[in-house]
Amino acid sequence: MTPAAEAARNAFAVQASACHERGSPFTGLLCEALGRILDHSTELGRRVLDWPGRPDARGDSVPLRLAAGLHALVRRGGLPHLAAFWPPHPLPEAGAFEAALATALPATEADLLPWLDRAPQTNEPMRSAPLMAGLLAVAAATGGRSFSLHEIGASAGLMLMLDRYEHCLGGATAGTPGARVRIAPGWEGSGPPKARVRVACRHGCDLDPLDVTHPADRERLLAYVWPDQAERLARLEAAIDIAAADPPRLDRADAADWTEAALDPAKLEPGVTRVLMHAVALQYAPETTLARIAAHAARVGAKATGHSPFAWLRFEADPAYDEQGSLRLTLWPDGSERVLALGDTHAERLRWLG
Repeated sequence: MTPAAEAARNAFAVQASACHERGSPFTGLLCEALGRILDHSTELGRRVLDWPGRPDARGDSVPLRLAAGLHALVRRGGLPHLAAFWPPHPLPEAGAFEAALATALPATEADLLPWLDRAPQTNEPMRSAPLMAGLLAVAAATGGRSFSLHEIGASAGLMLMLDRYEHCLGGATAGTPGARVRIAPGWEGSGPPKARVRVACRHGCDLDPLDVTHPADRERLLAYVWPDQAERLARLEAAIDIAAADPPRLDRADAADWTEAALDPAKLEPGVTRVLMHAVALQYAPETTLARIAAHAARVGAKATGHSPFAWLRFEADPAYDEQGSLRLTLWPDGSERVLALGDTHAERLRWLG
């Protein structure tokens, strides 16, 4: 076995374990089966087993690309024989499922190969929980000014719509009561400050932004939800509907280039708090990109005033906390930084530090 093939098969095995741990036994079974049956006899197998970069979750997440492609085909009725094994049907017997996959894959190569060309898109609405908690802290510290939100790695822009979801965060509530999207992560510690979050402007960027008004982009987002997680799927569908009714402005751009262009240090917005935010978007970005973003945030912050504050709010996997997600806030004009919360990177459980 070549080193590339060994790395690819190991990526499927590791991803399978992660799926089992995160409550998706079906996706775990799917990744296990794919890791065993792919070989060099097909173009699909060659593409995966000869992957030129890192195929695992710290690189290109090849298992999730392929799993999403299969999910998309099943959702649109393109694999009726495989659909009998798919949720909401009961978890299949491993041997029968693997045999069905081995039969289906050669006939679906033309449809699956394009899924290997694009990075996963997991615009998980639950990740708006730490961002909303952070905005509550900013609002409480800045006198409740309205926000001008600027998001890096915005995907389809669902985080930018966070004020239109209902949030239950410890003892605090925020957003839109009774909204179709309800965000209520497991919570430890006291709640964030009680404040009002008002959004005046929404603007985001992504290397590959998705248009929620376009059926193909909508299906792409839904395909990346693990098939046996019906609650996540319903939440994402509702969030897509909310965004489609009033889509936020999204640019196709590099994160550092966009940050430097979108946030002019000299352009103060009196009575408005500008916010640079991102959630699980930059953990694999080059160090040069991260350094440019941090340097520009400092430049913008240096021009902030009490009437025109600036906040940098980010929820990312943090090596200082064993790769847990940490919610960090830097708030200007004083430039103070603190860790507000910790949690899993899906933001299903959060511990408030305040």
